[in-house]
Amino acid sequence: MAQQDGLRAAVGERLRRARVAHGLSVGALAARAGVGKGSLSEIEHGSRNPTLSTLYALANTLEVPLSELLADRPGTEVASPGITARLLESTTDAEGTVEVYALTLEPGAVHVSAAHGPHVVEHLLVTRGAARVGRAGAETDLTTGAGTAWTSDTEHTYRALDGRPAAAVLVVRTAAGGEPRTP
Repeated sequence: MAQQDGLRAAVGERLRRARVAHGLSVGALAARAGVGKGSLSEIEHGSRNPTLSTLYALANTLEVPLSELLADRPGTEVASPGITARLLESTTDAEGTVEVYALTLEPGAVHVSAAHGPHVVEHLLVTRGAARVGRAGAETDLTTGAGTAWTSDTEHTYRALDGRPAAAVLVVRTAAGGEPRTP
């Protein structure tokens, strides 16, 4: 429990620093990200566990990689209904940021992820089961060992197929300077 409290505090501090660096009040960030002001305040104070969807909404609004809000701590897990993401690695250099996540997709749920921007490319490799992933309306069905990539400038989805859980490795590349690298 103390480890979880420490992580919540670290996420809250990272979020607060990013918000202040952008010159936003709690209310302004909450409105732009579509998150409740009270929820945002609780996340910043480390008293609330944010969902994956909430963290992505905040990261997208602040134009920072999700891993930055996760305090760059490998092993950190965040979830939303139907999906769990565990940060495996995050690196940043002159070319941008690369984040590597282990995903678990639960059967019967579709996770819809908001647009991340034209400078973000996602690469996904299914490691167990089958999944339908990609840009909304242009998803690809994948089985174990198959992969795909897409630019995340529109809503995109993740769904386990065949009524069984699926596992995947997701690599998210955010190019420095906002220049996308075509998948």
